[in-house]
Amino acid sequence: MAALTLREIVARLGGEAVGEASSPLTGVATLESAGPSDISFLANPRYRPKLATTRAGAVIVGLGERDALDRPRIVSDNPYAYYARAAALFHPQPAVSPGVHPTAQVHPGARVDPAAEVGAFAVVGAGSRVAAGASVGAHSVLGANVEVGEGTRLHPSVTIYDGCRLGARCIVHSGAVIGADGFGMAREAGRWIKIPQVGGVRIGDDVEVGANTTIDRGALDDTVIGDGVKLDNQIQIAHNCVIGAHTVIAGCTGISGSVTIGRDCMIGGGVGIVGHISICDRVTISGMTLVAKPITRPGTYTSGLPMMAHKDWLRNAAHLRRLDRIARRAASAPSGEDLGRDDDD
Repeated sequence: MAALTLREIVARLGGEAVGEASSPLTGVATLESAGPSDISFLANPRYRPKLATTRAGAVIVGLGERDALDRPRIVSDNPYAYYARAAALFHPQPAVSPGVHPTAQVHPGARVDPAAEVGAFAVVGAGSRVAAGASVGAHSVLGANVEVGEGTRLHPSVTIYDGCRLGARCIVHSGAVIGADGFGMAREAGRWIKIPQVGGVRIGDDVEVGANTTIDRGALDDTVIGDGVKLDNQIQIAHNCVIGAHTVIAGCTGISGSVTIGRDCMIGGGVGIVGHISICDRVTISGMTLVAKPITRPGTYTSGLPMMAHKDWLRNAAHLRRLDRIARRAASAPSGEDLGRDDDD
């Protein structure tokens, strides 16, 4: 791990260095665990008291905390994003080792750039192209006519089906499956008939796909993931979905077929989205929300119930079960009637 001074960090990332700027730093740590050779950060005001006790050699702070401590610091208008970039300086991605491993299988009709890497036991199918600086991890499988863009990194055991395209500088984590068949069935005479899924998957630049996430190919048109989209682990994206640029989706979310999600959205973990609806730009959806109709205005949307004691949940569930009957009575009841009484209970 390379040592960097505040002066060198600011020269690369910008910001303002305050205090001693020539002492070497070797890593990034939390305010609580940092030592004299670490740089830490304050992004959440609730941790401000820890500035007085931290042992960090330097701290990344916001404009409002510029004078809140006397140790060396970097002042930034977005300390959390600055921390992310600083952490990347101390922990760079391993360099690509150009070449094809002797155990890999590359079809004669495939094109692997000499500056790309294909790992052990990987498979690259006919007509596929792996661009310069890309890395295909061990045991990964690229079907026929797959495109992997410049600088894209596929971790071990990634599967990309025929005809799918990934842009530049993407990261795809282990176990991800891109281009499996969408769940398309037609019912006839009491039986299900499989509908061929002949579209593909198009993924833009700078996209990250988490471990064991699945992105289904389109039935006719492509499933599309826009530039800069970040997908967490174990997400299901069904056929013909379109996800706009720079949207972020947390783990275990399930998105049904033919959903269109706009740009710059934030979708929490465990969200369920029913099929054939649209969500506009700049929407935030809280975790465990069920989205059952289109969202046409930017804002934050929530439907999940927070945790409560079981006895409270039982009481609230009993009220909820009677809610429709109470509402109908309220519309027709004479003044003074006890609307809470229910002869069926």
